Amino acid sequence: MSATLPARLLLALIAVAPVTIQAKDTWITPAEASSFRTTPSYAETQAFLQRLAQAAPDTIRLATFGTTPEGRPMTVVIAAKDGDLTPEKARAAGKPIVLLQAGIHPGEIEGKDAGLMLLRDFAATHRLPHLLDHAVLVYIPVYSVDGHENSNPYNRINQNGPAEMGFRGQSQYLNLNRDYVKADAPETRAWLTLWNTWKPDLLIDIHTTDGADYQYDLTWYAEDAHKLPPSIAAWQKAAYEGDAIPAYEKLGHLAAPYLEFRDGRDITKGIENFGSGPRFSTGYAAIRNRAGLLIETHMLKSYEVRVRATYDVVRSVLAHVNKEPAALITASKEADRWAEALSAKPDASQPVTFKQDPASTPFTLKGYAFTQTKSDVSGDLWVQYDPKTKKDYSISNWNDLLPDVSASIPAAWAIPPQWTDVIDRLDAHGIPYTRTTTAVRVHAERDELTDPKWADKPFESHHMLKDAHIASSRVDVDLPAGTVIVRADNADAVLALNLLDARAPDSLLRWGYFNAVFEQKEYGEPRVLEALARKMMAANPALKTEFEAKLKNDAAFAASPRARLTFFYERSPWYTVQKVGVYPVVRLDADALRQL
Repeated sequence: MSATLPARLLLALIAVAPVTIQAKDTWITPAEASSFRTTPSYAETQAFLQRLAQAAPDTIRLATFGTTPEGRPMTVVIAAKDGDLTPEKARAAGKPIVLLQAGIHPGEIEGKDAGLMLLRDFAATHRLPHLLDHAVLVYIPVYSVDGHENSNPYNRINQNGPAEMGFRGQSQYLNLNRDYVKADAPETRAWLTLWNTWKPDLLIDIHTTDGADYQYDLTWYAEDAHKLPPSIAAWQKAAYEGDAIPAYEKLGHLAAPYLEFRDGRDITKGIENFGSGPRFSTGYAAIRNRAGLLIETHMLKSYEVRVRATYDVVRSVLAHVNKEPAALITASKEADRWAEALSAKPDASQPVTFKQDPASTPFTLKGYAFTQTKSDVSGDLWVQYDPKTKKDYSISNWNDLLPDVSASIPAAWAIPPQWTDVIDRLDAHGIPYTRTTTAVRVHAERDELTDPKWADKPFESHHMLKDAHIASSRVDVDLPAGTVIVRADNADAVLALNLLDARAPDSLLRWGYFNAVFEQKEYGEPRVLEALARKMMAANPALKTEFEAKLKNDAAFAASPRARLTFFYERSPWYTVQKVGVYPVVRLDADALRQL
């Protein structure tokens, strides 16, 4: 089978103009039937998809891949030609797999209605007959189903239609687009199983933005090249900037890179990277060595414009995949090989945090005229846009990132068996591991965390560890039988690093799964510590000098009897044996790994 779609077919695919469908049309979607005033319920969405699958059983298959907390089925649609409707058949046919998801924030639901139209035009009306000549589409019409059914006219104050829209959180009030790493929600667990079953080559996630007003009906975001395997970074640049987005604009649209303004009150101050990480969809795809694309339609455009924009950008991306399917498959395979080889490099490490590149690039923003008025309500500036007056602004773009903090990649990580919630997350992500069968002492690298600081309020049902001082040392560690060993010589190395390393900002440590190690369980009575302090100073003059200097230079310390006694307790064997702040996950080198 040729890897290249004939040029005439590509032109035919791109040239399909938006179709005005009459109400009598058999395949009109619910949103089209309402002239895009409304969006269908989940039951109506499923009914349309079931009818489509019945009409085209060789190209459309429906499946349930999970159940929501409120008991609703989570539907996925598989679309392909030649009966390639399973992962095995897709791979055997050499077809890249594209995972398209809508409604992770179900108030932002254009992807659902655009997806129904795309599937209809591929499988039923054949207006896009070549949409999936060389690719398989795995489509989630509504990811957050419970949130979708929690519909209300007042869920999104910033948005122009539809008449009612879903709620941002699912039924447990979790934001699923912050849950990819910690995997608290049943929906996320189901999605991870779907991912591990299909192992897609590309993830497309459809959203609606908030923020400023401007001319673009759609903005898009892809992870910075420094966050990606080289092959994926190269594929994304060629696919999006080099082909799909220009093709989309030729269909009559305006697109821009994701617009995160440095100052929402003054768009002329420039744009910057919004700081995606593994908790987000495209950030998670990156640590799974895969391409990702975030689509953000503009909330102030009409719902019809937003749906049609989504329709056109998705078919433009699929046209690129169809044109060069082997390129995407090769990029995925090379990315996995790259990850597998990381731990074999001398002093292997990988960046886990990123900082803004200080060098900006010029950007022409197609916006509208705006005014800034001192508000007598808020006391701040009130920004008002004039959508009748288009205006271009020459601004600076600070979207590019540079590596910041890196974490070493060991031969393996060892997790003591009592940390069951953490091991449960490894299972959810499908990370392979083995268990030790006997207790063993090994020489390992261990982190000790001091001066921890937590967020001052909950975030996604967790009090996150914001910061801590991390000191590493080589120590002998006793690993009990049943210790989990996660090797780094496989494609999941970057995924495991971001879950398990203390430096990774979305690690399970930062999400609070190890908070208990910071809790002191044994204490000393003041009268006992008084005697201990004198004994320690008599035995260690340098300690006495350190104590006296701290008294002189730290007024808060000097004023606190508890802090003064704790100074000695924390330097005594009675405290250090508790291992407060010692991170239980240790890093093993090749020699230690061979002992297991």
